[in-house]
Amino acid sequence: MKQKRIAILGCGNLGMAILNGLLSSETVAPNQITITKRNTSTLPKTIHNDVTITTNNGEAVSNSDILIVALKPYTILPVLKEVQPLIQEGKNSVISLATGISLQQLQDVVQKEIPIFRAMPNTAADVSNSLTCICSNQENKEANQEVISIFDSIGKTIAIPEELMEAATVLGACGIAYALRFIRGMIQGGIQIGFDSLTATTIATNTVKGAAELLIQRKNHPEFEIDKVTTPRGCTITGLNEMEHNGFSSALIKGINASYQDILSD
Repeated sequence: MKQKRIAILGCGNLGMAILNGLLSSETVAPNQITITKRNTSTLPKTIHNDVTITTNNGEAVSNSDILIVALKPYTILPVLKEVQPLIQEGKNSVISLATGISLQQLQDVVQKEIPIFRAMPNTAADVSNSLTCICSNQENKEANQEVISIFDSIGKTIAIPEELMEAATVLGACGIAYALRFIRGMIQGGIQIGFDSLTATTIATNTVKGAAELLIQRKNHPEFEIDKVTTPRGCTITGLNEMEHNGFSSALIKGINASYQDILSD
């Protein structure tokens, strides 16, 4: 991977998270990365000095092999059309992070036989813990492995059919916000029962981390692990039942579905 030059077009929150993850993992040398942003003054001052920063997307494309397009959905196609003459067959591959823009739409703009990917990471890339879902327009093993290597360096990568990419956006990317809102609720509850904010935050975040690791490592259904904690007439089942009576699981499922329907309606 170190011989491949990477451009991140549109280095906003998600683009910065990917950049930080790549730099932390040392998968790609800083001098092999170019990032673009319309207003570079808003970029953090802590970006590695060897990373090339420019406002010129064409310059970034010309100097790179793998193009990670981290632009808003409504800008990605116009920008790709602008830089299309600079994209070269046999050299470039394009990775779109935009929700709702299909591989066919991307291909229609690029108009060249190159590997094109859709990828949906999340902002946990910033700490090398993203879950990234990808799909591609062709079976190019070398290009696929390059893309997997990039996103594996910032977490875990899974390949899915394109028709599930919008669902992946909701569950994996929006899911970060859902999980954080749950943690915030735990912290607020912890404060109400006596902890200071810092201690409540430490307990809540590490408890959620431990719960996730149980499922990841043991590969059990959540209810299997819940049964280990709930005892007859105990405080855990009392709390769980109160949450369910107030629509806890139902509200979460409805929220996930509402987000999904919102994407489909765009």
